[in-house]
Amino acid sequence: MNKLDREWILSRLDAFVEENREAIVRDMKAVIDIDSVRGEPDTGAPYGAGVRKALDTAKAIAAGMGLAVDECDGFMGWAEIPGDSDKQLATIAHLDVVPAGNGWDSDPFGMVEKDGWLIGRGTSDDKGPLILTLYMAKFFKEYCDATGRTLPYTLRVLMGCSEETGMTDVDYYLDREPMPAFLFTPDANFPVGYGEKGGFGGTFESARLSGNLVDFTGGVAGNVVPDRASALVRGSLDGLRDTAHVKVAAEGDGLIRVTGYGIGGHASTPAGTVNAIALVVDYLMENKLCTPEEEHYLAMLQTLLATTDGRSVGIACRDEMFDALTCIGGTITMEDGVLRQTIDVRYPTAISGEELTAACKLLAETGGAKFIPGRCSEPFYISPDSAEVAVLMDAYRTVTGLEKKPFTMGGGTYARHFRNAVSFGPDDPDAAKPDWVGSMHGANEGVELAFMLNALKIYIRAMAGLMELEF
Repeated sequence: MNKLDREWILSRLDAFVEENREAIVRDMKAVIDIDSVRGEPDTGAPYGAGVRKALDTAKAIAAGMGLAVDECDGFMGWAEIPGDSDKQLATIAHLDVVPAGNGWDSDPFGMVEKDGWLIGRGTSDDKGPLILTLYMAKFFKEYCDATGRTLPYTLRVLMGCSEETGMTDVDYYLDREPMPAFLFTPDANFPVGYGEKGGFGGTFESARLSGNLVDFTGGVAGNVVPDRASALVRGSLDGLRDTAHVKVAAEGDGLIRVTGYGIGGHASTPAGTVNAIALVVDYLMENKLCTPEEEHYLAMLQTLLATTDGRSVGIACRDEMFDALTCIGGTITMEDGVLRQTIDVRYPTAISGEELTAACKLLAETGGAKFIPGRCSEPFYISPDSAEVAVLMDAYRTVTGLEKKPFTMGGGTYARHFRNAVSFGPDDPDAAKPDWVGSMHGANEGVELAFMLNALKIYIRAMAGLMELEF
């Protein structure tokens, strides 16, 4: 097997990152400034015009680096460097994002830099990391050009388009392209995520209601704890008062608007969040603004939304591999008198999809509703003692000097779709951040530029190490 010139790689690493600092920020902004929330499908744009534009922009950035670029019909794009072997070492990140939501201090689709932080939707999840993987590939392109060598394996950087909405892009891709020998996705935390909880979802659908509720909306996506929800209900403001998190206002024609202001966050890490739908439901119930028929369904929602660990639904559990189950209500809508509340559950091996479905159906019956199961994916993990994980951990420890251990998590990434894959940074949940910087899926999503540049060094070192393994 062709050996890498490690001396060249280590001598150029720091200088390469510093030389490309401004270009990295420029290219991050180019993709982050595009509203790539999933839209209506069109020819060559299965996930809408915004995602298509982001993919075209990322491909153009990669082509400008001298990388070979291609795609699968708008479902997935990639950039690559051919190696001595057709076996691929790959990365995958995504260009689609969740909706902006509320509470931003700046344009979510206009990246800004403030005090060394980059703010905008997708800075951490996952456009910023995607740009890092392209610059990792650029480094190895320069290596090949400067040394006259080829890489031992083909390096492919995958650019996904529907990670936030079902990951159908990777299914389409793998039906047409070979499975990589190993892959990592920069769509989680450092150091290495070697396992992911199962993912379960569904909808609690009410009977057709004809009472006081005229409308009820909340949430921006099923995998986001909603920070805003609003109900329009027939009634009077007499005796009603605003609370710390709920505001009421007259809207004319005997209607009042009840709006809840919560604290959003990612469905897999709901600690510290406040579900705005629950705030509105509690207010409606406490102030008896709905009919008994409506209260029947709303009482069920109170049970569902009372906890984020599934205790109130009877599904709380954990095991030796994963920490506790999480369960959140993501979105609520009302159409033709029918209320529909979605849930997002991240579950360990201690419970099955069948058990979750049964528990949700029992809960639905208490509210005169029906539960419609949605997605269900089993927990996924590889051995934390593998040679690949060891290489990634060595790269992380060398750059950061930290001795953290590989972990499992509740977040679901592309890794679960591949035979030999992990998540690998770039976030650090223990890192301090200003109070004006938000988290992924939240308002003011942001990343520290210095931290991202360090992550790029980690990725380059990691890929160099992977290139020296036998696959």
